[in-house]
Parts: sequence; structure tokens; C-alpha cells
Amino acid sequence: MAATAYPLDLITIGRSCIDLYGEQIGGRLEDMASFAKYIGGSPTNTAVGGARLGLRTGLLTRVGADHFGRFIREQLNREGVSTIGVKEDPERLTALVFLGIRDPDTFPLIFYRENCADMALEATDVDPAFIRSAAAVLINGTHLSQDNVFDASVGACRIARAAGARVIFDIDYRPVLWGLTGKDAGENRFVAHDGVTARLQQVLPLCDLIVGTEEEVHILGGSTDTIAALRVIRERTTALLVCKRGAQGCSAFPGAIPDSLDEGVVGQGFSVEVFNVLGAGDAFMAGFLRGWLRDEPLETACGYANACGAIVVSRHGCSPAMPTWEELQEFLDGSARPFRLRDDAGLEHLHWASTRDGQWDELTVLAMDHRSQFEALCQQVGADPARIPAFKALALKAVDRLAQGDSRFGVLLDGRFGMRGLEAAADHPYWIGRPIELPGSCPLAFESAADVATELATWPANHVVKCLVFYHPDDAQDLRERQERQLLRLQDAARKTRHELLVEIIASRNGAVTDTTVARAIQRLYDLGMKPDWWKLEPSDSAAAWANIERSITDNDPHCRGVVLLGLSAPEDELIASFQVVAANPIVKGFAVGRTIFADAAEQWLAGRIDDEAAIADLSSRFAVLVQAWRAAKAGTAATSEAL
Repeated sequence: MAATAYPLDLITIGRSCIDLYGEQIGGRLEDMASFAKYIGGSPTNTAVGGARLGLRTGLLTRVGADHFGRFIREQLNREGVSTIGVKEDPERLTALVFLGIRDPDTFPLIFYRENCADMALEATDVDPAFIRSAAAVLINGTHLSQDNVFDASVGACRIARAAGARVIFDIDYRPVLWGLTGKDAGENRFVAHDGVTARLQQVLPLCDLIVGTEEEVHILGGSTDTIAALRVIRERTTALLVCKRGAQGCSAFPGAIPDSLDEGVVGQGFSVEVFNVLGAGDAFMAGFLRGWLRDEPLETACGYANACGAIVVSRHGCSPAMPTWEELQEFLDGSARPFRLRDDAGLEHLHWASTRDGQWDELTVLAMDHRSQFEALCQQVGADPARIPAFKALALKAVDRLAQGDSRFGVLLDGRFGMRGLEAAADHPYWIGRPIELPGSCPLAFESAADVATELATWPANHVVKCLVFYHPDDAQDLRERQERQLLRLQDAARKTRHELLVEIIASRNGAVTDTTVARAIQRLYDLGMKPDWWKLEPSDSAAAWANIERSITDNDPHCRGVVLLGLSAPEDELIASFQVVAANPIVKGFAVGRTIFADAAEQWLAGRIDDEAAIADLSSRFAVLVQAWRAAKAGTAATSEAL
């Protein structure tokens, strides 16, 4: 039956854990000092990889009723993986894995999987309706090591076959998880064991596709001679057999096993630097299934698989390294690529841009990240600056009163005075921006440690880094180049710490602004390699200026999230008039306005003339006026377009 007859293309079954990846490369796991947190586990990685390639995937597993279990569920939802089959286990913790990258051949692993949630999966967790919703199910060898998960996996396979779906077996052999090595030997990929071979072979009659490395073929076939092992497997199943061969690509065997791996259907590998083999096999599986489940030629499926494996073997992490369909097509376009693949700036940007969380066709932000302005206001009204944080905490309450959980809203708050608001925002779905620049600095300086990356490493991952720069394309060369170096440093730091970046350009303070000024500034930064996720720009009543800005952005980075307007303390009516000018421009998503909204309430509150409730009401109502005006301007533009 064609995959399109099912709501899902694929359900993967089994391991789901937290990968804690050492961030220091080239040393022992004992000497790694910090770890990046990702979702992991082979079937989980494959579900994510498949979703990124356009497959409709789901996962059947258990996670703990803990912070990490919630993170897995949230991340799967962000990736577009169905979580209907993700069961919460209140008695067990989510599994952990510590991983390291020491050298091209050494990848230390420690599995924390004692009585963990995913290994408690049992047959009663298998919902027949969920299994029947997919064109294929995938089981993993690791989950056959315990009776309860063996029964759950086999039961799901039988339901799938009865529904006319395909069954895929990822051999996925980890001797340590079968109790065959010491717990410090997680990277060991092969220990011969007749009992394991017998156990794995029990599922062979159920399978339509079996995928494994040569070592995994050895354990499944019970022989360290790959051809002999494949022939033993063939005696027990008619499934398509695919042998992964690392840099040599892969060999597929739809029928009888020949005398050499090279006599199968060979998918050629790609010459790339091996940085991290962990996760490459899961990427291979996702790529192969993107072709095989869509009934593409076997050679095509092998090509997808090898390309996905090559991409992931060049990166840090497993699931976050998985390529998107757009990225895979780019990789396969025939262009020359560097051997050290992660040095391919275009491919890396495409990966970043096509895997970011969320999409905003509209974004309306209350900006209250001002610092020097609040200090000046305190001096003006005779207020203690220690009161500023309490007022800024009201910003989130004002946004929430209006937004009521609508993720098209956001807040922009600083870490110096606005930390309480930033902390509270963690429990809401709103866009969060946070400034990094030293207020008023020109040339640009950062309000942080001497190394901006060390500061960003302390920020939550969902905080968008906002940087205001007073920048004009006709600035003196020395000033311009100093600021550009700072921006490039910041972008590098933001990417390495996995934060989105918003660059706010105010050109008017440094010189005259014409219809081409801001577009020239943006183009100059693009020419230097800048590709921020967002731009924040001054309002303008010139349609020509906005057309130039849009052209510069779309020509250089079609994946840019877009532009939000800043306010510059403009009167409300002027801002609303500027909305009418830009509403027809799709690159402008909304606004991030501050003083126009909060100036009066801040003065009154700091002076003690109004209380918290009055301040929240004033902020919310003024914010609402701008939001309604923005939406009305966009609606009017849409109506005009439809009429035309």
C-alpha cells in the first residue's frame, strides 16, 4: 500500500534519551568540562531525521515524568514528530548518555540506563490504532535485549504487517546494553555472542528491510565473515538487506547474496572529514527511508542515505546534526565541498536556518530593554534605580494580559534590570529578545564579559540575542571596520552557542538617511558574511527605501526571518502612519517598540503616582493600540491585493 494512504509514513520504536555531548574535543571524557544537551537514542534520532527530510514520523517510547522527559516531548513537537506514542513513566527517570569526541576513531560513551523509562516499554503500551496509522514501523536491536521491550517491539511489528505496512529492523548493536562489556566500554561495537544472535534472529521473518554496519551484520548472522553472515540472514528472511560501509558507502541486497559486497547495489560514499561518527548511522537510516518509503529507486535511496551520513559525521551531536530536505538537495547539487564539511559556510547556514524553531508571519514585541534611559528617568523623578527591576517585571504581565498565550507576541528585556521578567518569561510561549550591546556605545561594545561567547553561554537557548549598532555605510573607515569586527564576533558567538541573532541598525544618528542608506548598510554586512536571523530597523515613510531593504535581504538571505520596526520614541500616530507604508512589504513582520508604549507609565510608576495594576493596564492598552493598528494595516493590504 502506498505511504500516502496512511496518516504517518513511519513510527520508530525504542530508545529515547538525553544525549549530553562533551563540548571539548580531543581529550578524555574525564577531562571534558561542559556538555551540550540534545535528544538522543537511535529510533528518536531517526524519527527526527525523517521528519526533517519530509517524512511524517512518530515515536513509540517511554520517558520519565521529569524535566528531561518534558524536553524530549517538547523537542519532538518542535521537530514535527508525532508524540502520541510517547508515554510518561512516573516511576522511572529518562535515560542519559554522556558522549565525547576524542579523535576520528575514539568516541567514549557512558550509558545511564539502569531501570530507565524507555526500557520499561511493554506490550500494553502499543496502541494498535497508532501502529496502524503508519506505512512502516522501525524496531531496534537494543530494545530486543529485555523481554518486555522485545514483546512490545514484536507485537507492534505483527500489528503493522497485518495492516499491510512495512517492518524495518535497525540492528543497532551496543554490547554494553546487553551486559557484554564493562559500563565504561559504551563505544565498543562488537562482541560475539550466540545468545544475542539467536534473540535478534527471531524477528527476521517479520522484516521487509534490515539495515546495519558490517559489525552489526556479524552479530545478526553469527559470523565475522560479512558475506557468510549475510547469507545466514538471507536464509531466514526475504527482506531487503543494506550493509553500511562507512566512507565506502553502502551495499544493498534485494535478492541472493553475491560473493562480494561490491556486487550488490552499491551506493558510493562521500569524501568528508570524520569528526563524529555518533549519529551518522541514524542519519543514514533516515535518508534511506526518505527514498525507500517513497518508492524511489534503490540507488536513489542509497544516495540519500550516504549523503545524510556524510553530513552528520562532520558535525557535533546526533539529532541536531540531521539535515533537512532542502539541505540534502543542496549537498547533492554537485557543487564542490570542502573536505572539512562544517567549513562549508553556505551549507552550515542553510542547516541553521532550516532547523530553527518556529516561524513568525507576525511578531509584535514590547521592548523594555532600555537601561540608560531608565537610569535617567529615575534621576529625573528622584526615584531609586533599585526599583527599575520591579517595573520591568510588569512588562511580561502587560504582554500576557493582551496576548493570552498567543506566540506572535514577545518581550525584549535586559539582564541588568529586566532579569526577573526574563525568568518569568520562561513559562510563557512568547518570543524573548535580550540585548548584548553596551548602551550608547559607538564603536560597538558589549555589556558582558570580555569574550562575548562566554556571556551568551549563560543565556537560555530561547533568548534571541539583540544587538543595537549605530552604523552608517558612510561612517569613517576606522569606525565602520571596528564595528563590523564586533558584529562578526557576535555572530560567531551566537551560532556557536545556538542563539538566534537580531541586529538593530540605527543609521540616522551617524549621518543623513536616503532611500538607499539602510539597504547599503545591510548589503555591506551581508558582503562581510553577516546573516542575522532578524533585522530591527528604523521606521520610514519611504516605500522606495523599504523596497531596497527587501531586495537586499531576499537576495542575500532568503531564509532571514524578517524585519521588525523600532520606535525611536516616535509619537503613536507617527508609528501607526509608518505601519501603513510597510504593511505591504512581506519582509516586515511587525514591530518591537518601547518608549512610545512605556514612557508615561514608567515615569508615573517610578514617581509613585500609580501602582502596579495601573501600570500594567496602561502598558497593555497602549501596546494593544499598536498591535491593532499593525493588524489593520496588514489586513488592509491583504484586502487590496485580493481586490486586484
